[in-house]
Amino acid sequence: MIRVVLLLFSILLMTWFQPAAAQSQDARDAFMAGRYDAAFADVAADHGPDACAFGARVLLAKAISGETEPPEALLIAALGEADRALAVQPGHIEGRLQKAIALSLLARPMSLRDARESGHGEVARQLAEAVLADDPQNAYAHGFLAVWNIEVLNRGGFLGAIIMGASMDAAETHYAAAMAASPGDASLHWQYARALAALNAWKYRKQITAALDAALAAPVDSDLERLMQTRARMLSAAIATEKSRDVEAMAKLML
Repeated sequence: MIRVVLLLFSILLMTWFQPAAAQSQDARDAFMAGRYDAAFADVAADHGPDACAFGARVLLAKAISGETEPPEALLIAALGEADRALAVQPGHIEGRLQKAIALSLLARPMSLRDARESGHGEVARQLAEAVLADDPQNAYAHGFLAVWNIEVLNRGGFLGAIIMGASMDAAETHYAAAMAASPGDASLHWQYARALAALNAWKYRKQITAALDAALAAPVDSDLERLMQTRARMLSAAIATEKSRDVEAMAKLML
């Protein structure tokens, strides 16, 4: 069975980066300011599930904040932190979400064949669905699955979508659920817009523009969210001035 890789360029990871209350104020402040090395150092010695999930968030945020492809070493380290959280507490919500993101980003540069063989995309989906089984209104699991459905359509085409059970209707349903749970989240809007733009910038121009406008109007309080807004602004300008194929190529490269 074809296992279509997720390309969740963060595939929503920035939306799950509000540091947990269990972390120290110094760690939270460092994270919000984009000082990821300091934030990770603050929790590195703590092997509890909250600390490990937070460590995964920090490493993933650092990985996608650069202008190049996320370094594989950081993604593997983040996956390790998420796995440590789940080893202690298998049902840990943040641990499952961060593992899903790490797997998705690891699959991003793979060929379609390698991605299928890795199974990362399907495991990531299962993790997000498991979160919704425990927390049906989790905005970020819904946002993840909204983009997952779009990416399956983009990467796998009609056949891949049939095999994986993906559809635009499902994407729209999950996006609506995410917005109902967290309407003012810039990153949720950004990731949905970016995924749609990569799929078909002309066909979904109205929905893309609406999501980008919502992302740009949303309040932000972290360095990572501000970076997402900057990228949303760039894509919005491209949609207004460039050809659809150029917009799609641009969106596919963005995180």
